[in-house]
Amino acid sequence: MKITRIETVAHPSGLLLCRIHTAEGLIGCGETHYIPTAVAAVIHDWMAPRLLGADALAIEGHWRFLYERAANFGARGAELRALSAIDLALWDIKGRACGQPVWQLLGGRAQDGVRIYNSTGYGRGQTPEPGGTWPGYGRMGVPEPLNDYWNALHEPAAYARELLAEGIEGAKLWPFDFAAHKPNGSLFVSGADLETGMQPFRAMRAAAGNRLELILDGHGFFQLPMALRIAAAMREVNPLALEDVIRPDCVDTIRDFRERCGLPLAVSEMLTTVEDYRLVLQRQAADYVMIDPTWVGGITATARITDLAQAWNIPVMMHDCTGPLTLLAGIHVGVARANVAWQETVRMLLRLVYPELVTHLPAVKAGRIAAPEGPGLGAAWHDTLFKKTDTLRVSTR
Repeated sequence: MKITRIETVAHPSGLLLCRIHTAEGLIGCGETHYIPTAVAAVIHDWMAPRLLGADALAIEGHWRFLYERAANFGARGAELRALSAIDLALWDIKGRACGQPVWQLLGGRAQDGVRIYNSTGYGRGQTPEPGGTWPGYGRMGVPEPLNDYWNALHEPAAYARELLAEGIEGAKLWPFDFAAHKPNGSLFVSGADLETGMQPFRAMRAAAGNRLELILDGHGFFQLPMALRIAAAMREVNPLALEDVIRPDCVDTIRDFRERCGLPLAVSEMLTTVEDYRLVLQRQAADYVMIDPTWVGGITATARITDLAQAWNIPVMMHDCTGPLTLLAGIHVGVARANVAWQETVRMLLRLVYPELVTHLPAVKAGRIAAPEGPGLGAAWHDTLFKKTDTLRVSTR
């Protein structure tokens, strides 16, 4: 099954959309996020010569070759994101060729679906940040349907009750980001800032009791002393986990933070290689492993990391605040692996944004997202996304 054509589109949202065509007419879809034009350059200028004319079903061979050659000059950035997009598309092709969903090819169903939590995503119509889009610096936006960033900070009690009414039993907030964005915010968080950041958590806990799990995302902003100060305040609301309160630059410091803060840690969507996760697990620095499938090397790497976490009896959380195929990749691995505990979702993305990008999304029922039933990833990019765009790049044999 020979690869004949590779297409990419840099989407205004920051997504890199990818399609791989085969001589038999099958099309596989993939994606990644951040600096999409750089990722497109890696795919077309460097990966396409390996892939065009090659067997689309040889997923492991392509993964190993491209990763090992990229490792010669540093594979953790655009190269690994490019490999992620390619890997998703190849798994999609294999599933379509076999007439089976990807989770079936990964070993079959280990659970019926994956429990979700809702993340406080950004407003749908917001403008980019001045000077660029910076991770962790998203704007709150304005009151609008499903802008849960605004809802969580301004109407937290109503927001908590609304999630429970929908059967969603977890919520992730980042109400301390404002403190980090102050001058030297990573080095000093005042008592007043702590009170401001804690208010939404307190209101949600009061409204929902223990029926709603609460997660704090610190976006990696705080150094150790302030991370410990925030963790001490968070003990009051008994969170499910703290995610990236401290940046994962030094695994030994994360382990120190875990031992001293007394709360479960989710580590970390900012990690990228299997070796990163092995080191975190070996150092006993995490209570949950957090994986973004389209930053670590696609479904191939996500399944490896998930299996590695299982060996340490550490559950997995799948990350998605970016794109529909990232979400689907996490679900496929989550259905095929019994130690995937949570899948991150964003109501605004699921209901308003992703349907404009892909043909199908799995149902959410009683707080769980169902296993995709269609072949491959179970969804495809809308064809219109690959027409009449200045950012379309094509490599052909």
